[in-house]
Amino acid sequence: MKRKKAVISAMLTTLVLLSACESGGTTTDNASTNQPSSTGQGASQGQSQGRMTEVGTPRNQTLVVDILSGKAADPDRMNPYMPGAVPMDSGLHQLVYSNLWEIDTVKGQQIPDLAATFPQATDSSNTKFTFKLQEGLTWSDGTEFTSADVEYTANMLLKTKDLGYSGYFSSLVKSMKAVDKYTIEVETVNPETRLAQKLGVVIWGTSFRVMPKHIWEKEDPTKFKFTDPVGIGPYKLKQHDPQGNWMLYEKRTDWQKSDVGKLVGEPGPQYILFQSFGPEEKRIMAAIGHDMDILQDITPESWDVLRQKNEFAKAWYSNFPYADMNDPCERGMSFNASKAPYDNADVRWALTLMTDIKNVSMATFGGMLRVSPIMAPPISVLQEAYHKPMTDWLKNFQLSDGYKPFDQSYASGMVDMLKQQGVKGLPTDKDAIDTFGVGWFKYDPAEAAQLLQKAGFKKNGDKWLKPDGTPWKLTINAPANFEVESMRLAFAVADSWRKNGVDVNVQQMDAATFWDSESTGNFEVGSYWPACGLLPDTTSNLQGWHKQYIVPNGKQAPGNRNRWANDKVSSLIDELNGLKSDDPKVIADITDIHKEFVKGMPFIPMFGTSKFVPVDTYYWQGFQTADNQFEGPWWWWSQFKFYTPHYKPTGK
Repeated sequence: MKRKKAVISAMLTTLVLLSACESGGTTTDNASTNQPSSTGQGASQGQSQGRMTEVGTPRNQTLVVDILSGKAADPDRMNPYMPGAVPMDSGLHQLVYSNLWEIDTVKGQQIPDLAATFPQATDSSNTKFTFKLQEGLTWSDGTEFTSADVEYTANMLLKTKDLGYSGYFSSLVKSMKAVDKYTIEVETVNPETRLAQKLGVVIWGTSFRVMPKHIWEKEDPTKFKFTDPVGIGPYKLKQHDPQGNWMLYEKRTDWQKSDVGKLVGEPGPQYILFQSFGPEEKRIMAAIGHDMDILQDITPESWDVLRQKNEFAKAWYSNFPYADMNDPCERGMSFNASKAPYDNADVRWALTLMTDIKNVSMATFGGMLRVSPIMAPPISVLQEAYHKPMTDWLKNFQLSDGYKPFDQSYASGMVDMLKQQGVKGLPTDKDAIDTFGVGWFKYDPAEAAQLLQKAGFKKNGDKWLKPDGTPWKLTINAPANFEVESMRLAFAVADSWRKNGVDVNVQQMDAATFWDSESTGNFEVGSYWPACGLLPDTTSNLQGWHKQYIVPNGKQAPGNRNRWANDKVSSLIDELNGLKSDDPKVIADITDIHKEFVKGMPFIPMFGTSKFVPVDTYYWQGFQTADNQFEGPWWWWSQFKFYTPHYKPTGK
């Protein structure tokens, strides 16, 4: 607890110093040196009625949102099918681009968006379908949205093999044709029972984004930057920073003809500013000064600072653990299984057993994390469907030498550790498992050493040598100042592995480089999160692990970025694709897939995602919390646009 207080004290000191040094001693901070002027008004006017944002919009009409992925490397590249594009979570897929089907996480089901109906099979083979589109929608330039746009986008993907998504789409769809102005006919490559899940949103967004034919048909989709994006969402991009620090959106005057306008109602904010404020201490200072309304992904220490300095700041829970623990992706260490020595399951398992998971949890997020021993995020619904039912199998699971690696004591161990830190209000008994997880794998360096020796490794002093006699040097790809849990996890895991004789380097990357490196196989180990799921039927989330999507390193992967080939997993995915979601065999098949992942460990699952994504309620109200749970706090998801009608000005 003393260390935690020291960290908080240091952060407060930093914030005070920054406040004194910038903006003439005001409580606000410029997100970059490339901001437009605030037209003579701004933070120094305090809370006056005429306060303006740094981009010249009235503050009380502007919702300011932190950008999860941070600064854009190429702010003019808004083509969602182009590598290195502006991160979609900069407001593009939240406000401008729309999808055929969206997700309602409270009801746990997909909902129509651009499509008015779900695909209906028109033959007994489940390879031909039709669905209707919403009528009365227009692109933000006033052009009507029709089936011609959907047909064009599909044909572009089928014909343009250089687009990374083309490989996956071509393996799914044979043709997509406009029958009439609002009807689409689809023929699939194989029988499909989850077409809407594969082409629509099941978690944060989807890679199939309909583009406007009247604009794109004149361009080369592999080179077209789409710098002035046109969409069907309720906002238009008004202006963006040439340096990539912010994107300003304005509510469409014809918002009624957007998907949100038709399906939900009028968005509250006139303007929405997605802005990267820089390092975390500047982001916290911006929230303290009421310069930012929605924060993305901060550390527990920063939340402690924010709640002490801003009485209007709200997290998901009002007490421990504060963070929302039901984000449907889990964090861990991904291997490129096509590169030696990570092509050997014994090596991957050795690194698993070198991971001191309790101390990694403390170092990453102060212990406020829920573990997962399987390739499914430990959200409540999936814990009931998979984690808890698989506990007996995990307890009896053995490695090739007969060793049983599973440890069921994680939850009770974390409760004891946090008690020693002085944390109050901790759960007990069954509630401890619900909070901290069903268990994880043992920290056993001796067993890890045996596995490495079996794989041909040797010790030179306290350092490991690879089978070829060279020092074992390992690099972990990690986010740089975004996705903070994965960023900190990389350093915590590196420390654990270093203590056990591995020379580990953590390489931090901006968002575009980070994701391109995973897609092209330019990594050995990465702090990625390929294990996601929201519904008990996670077939669509597992689809990408099929061996058919493996491509050579250096080429954009349409799926299976770990490049791990498992015949049984691929066969089970094929079987799942022929089953309906309510078939009892679905859960059984997915459970068998999880068993294969445990055996092979191509990704070391570690923690569910705990999101400290607070809001400042000074200017805006209506945000979702545990007490107002119309949705989760998924500010970076495509469904954000549907939240906006809930947000109303406070009158300040």
